[in-house]
Amino acid sequence: MALSAQQLAQACADAMWADDKASQGLGMAIESMAPGRSELSMTVREDMVNGHSICHGGFIFTLADSAFAFACNSENFNTVAAGVRIEFLAPGKLGDRLTAVAEQVHQGGRTGVYDVVVTNQEARKLAVFRGNSHRIGGALVDENTGESQL
Repeated sequence: MALSAQQLAQACADAMWADDKASQGLGMAIESMAPGRSELSMTVREDMVNGHSICHGGFIFTLADSAFAFACNSENFNTVAAGVRIEFLAPGKLGDRLTAVAEQVHQGGRTGVYDVVVTNQEARKLAVFRGNSHRIGGALVDENTGESQL
């Protein structure tokens, strides 16, 4: 019997997470997964703060990009970024718990569009990110067992 769409999304996330040393190394956590949607979080550490004493934008971008990656791979198609854009709205600060929620806006054939919103623990919007995805062929997991194909 094939996995449900929710089980498949979680299995895809588990398979990707196993080898995602970048997200793990930054202390990210997967808070939730669903088809076409992911939520990741990360705490701003001392080594993520720049010369203005705020979170370096590259770390906020990386959190948003990781959420984008998990969302666009959640339907079991190997998918990569084709292009992204981010707008920084407010700074993150040392100790802030940042959350990135990525949601599928459109999926048509091999290309998709995803929006990601990054907030802090007070629900203050820090950044908005739009990513364009491209499905490159192949599956992340076996659709019946959830076993990784990566």
